[in-house]
Amino acid sequence: MRDPLGPGPRTRVRRLPEKARYDAATVHEVLDGALVVHLAALVEGRAVALPTLAARDGDVLYVHASRSNAVLAAVVRDGEAWLTATLVDGLRLARSGFESSIAYRSVVVVGAAREAEGEEKARALELVVDRVVPGRSREVRPTSDRELALTRVVAIAIDEASAKVSAGPTEDGPEDLALPVWAGVVPLRTHWGEPEADRRGALADARLAEDLPPSVRALLGRP
Repeated sequence: MRDPLGPGPRTRVRRLPEKARYDAATVHEVLDGALVVHLAALVEGRAVALPTLAARDGDVLYVHASRSNAVLAAVVRDGEAWLTATLVDGLRLARSGFESSIAYRSVVVVGAAREAEGEEKARALELVVDRVVPGRSREVRPTSDRELALTRVVAIAIDEASAKVSAGPTEDGPEDLALPVWAGVVPLRTHWGEPEADRRGALADARLAEDLPPSVRALLGRP
């Protein structure tokens, strides 16, 4: 695994380069923490971005969609992918609107793309399930042959990447520091809410519905 992953000709941070990070640990942390990523491609001559899930396995990212999805088809056709991920950590409220900003960590990845098939494809789909809820793939029924046929999985190599981290105090100028305007950082925290069971079928049995599986208990931090 290459480390650092940049700067490269396509991912060098040029605006506020002091916020740039090119080490694999930071890039992987953002990719592993973002539930939604955006994959971009040219479709019929137009730039299109697809919000989707991505599961990382070492230096490879797996994304999936319907076999008819035009963005994944274009990525496979071109043999290259551009992908972004962002984590919002809060607000950086300055004494002016101009200097106020979001506290964030973001990543841009560029890499060779190919279609995953056979055992790799099936394993990648399990990784995607476990990426959202670790251990869930062992609790649900296996993916059917029909579902596999309807799904396209693309493997994207993390060949080149950059992260950008915006954190800490705002960049108020000396003249603004004297203003009686509140300024500071407002952290953003997200958490999972109380599970709501689908009480159809076998889960019409209240006992079964209330017995959370290990993956969900772990997600909620419950013993």
